[in-house]
Amino acid sequence: MKDRSQPAPIAPVSAARTIALALLLWTAISMLGALQTYSDNLRGGIDSHYPALLATWFLEYAVPLIVLSAGLSLALSRWPGLTERPRHVFALFLGLVLVFQPAQWTWMAWMRGYLDIASLGDVWQLLRKMLLVGWFSATGTFAAVLALHTWRRARERELAWQRSQTDMLHLRLALEEQRMLALRAQLEPHFLFNALNAISALVRGGDTALALGGIGRLSELLRYALAASTRSSSTVAEELDFVRGYLDLQRLRYGERLQVRIEGDGPLLHDAACPPLLLQPLIENALRHDLDCRAGPGDIRLSFAQMGNALAIRVTNPAGPGTPANPGAGLGLANTRERLRLMHPGASLQAGLQGERFVAEVRLPLAGED
Repeated sequence: MKDRSQPAPIAPVSAARTIALALLLWTAISMLGALQTYSDNLRGGIDSHYPALLATWFLEYAVPLIVLSAGLSLALSRWPGLTERPRHVFALFLGLVLVFQPAQWTWMAWMRGYLDIASLGDVWQLLRKMLLVGWFSATGTFAAVLALHTWRRARERELAWQRSQTDMLHLRLALEEQRMLALRAQLEPHFLFNALNAISALVRGGDTALALGGIGRLSELLRYALAASTRSSSTVAEELDFVRGYLDLQRLRYGERLQVRIEGDGPLLHDAACPPLLLQPLIENALRHDLDCRAGPGDIRLSFAQMGNALAIRVTNPAGPGTPANPGAGLGLANTRERLRLMHPGASLQAGLQGERFVAEVRLPLAGED
């Protein structure tokens, strides 16, 4: 089993790239520094050679800082958690002060020929001479590497968060699509079951001719339902045509008792998008709680009206004293409400008693409206 406490190995390409970048950066800085020194010498009348100045700059100043920047970068790549806590950063800074800085002074003193020490006094003089040499460049390099590492870590976290949000969005969309398909799978057999019930009632009553006509009408409705099941949306005008065919089929069962008044049918319905098979469950619910619950002719009303930026669709039917307080809690209306929510966050279905009538009202945002 892999030991998770061990640091991950550094990829060779990554380590080589880090060292190469540090080498290029400090070589460029050495070239600029040597050029500045050469220019100052010219203005001061001092004879100097640029290649020699460049070699001095690179060997005395750049080499230690190349070691610092590359080594610190590689260490942070291998142990990225070193900057997560303040005490770890402080420990790194102590290493800079107690280990790297004396090593840098020793290197520069050796390059300048200052290591000819004969007494403790010579050591003290060397320490005073080298005390501030390279201090600002070393601490600046240290701070820059830590800042770059912190920025990279923050960027990685941000990208990881964005990827997780994108993955969650894709997953949610996939789940919503599956829920929509499941709702359709529930709705279509439910509609078919009720339509077959209407035809079977005619067969039991001996109305063979009417039953055959109902089968023909049912085949037309099923063709539309199958076509609609492959689409994500329809128009209210198409759904109204489907409902008229559905009512013709139900009229074979109920006869003259089935009375449905449709108001507000106009051009607006051709532009209003809606889920497929939207109106049929509303009409079916009205039939079930009107004609199936009482004798005499029905009184179902279907109306369309523009209300601001939405199309309001109302299906109402009488609700007698014995009508349940919420007769719209069945499968048809529950599925319709969920399908509306999935189609558009601004779409809704409200159902309940209003006086002596049960009202189911759909609000559909019109095209171009959020």
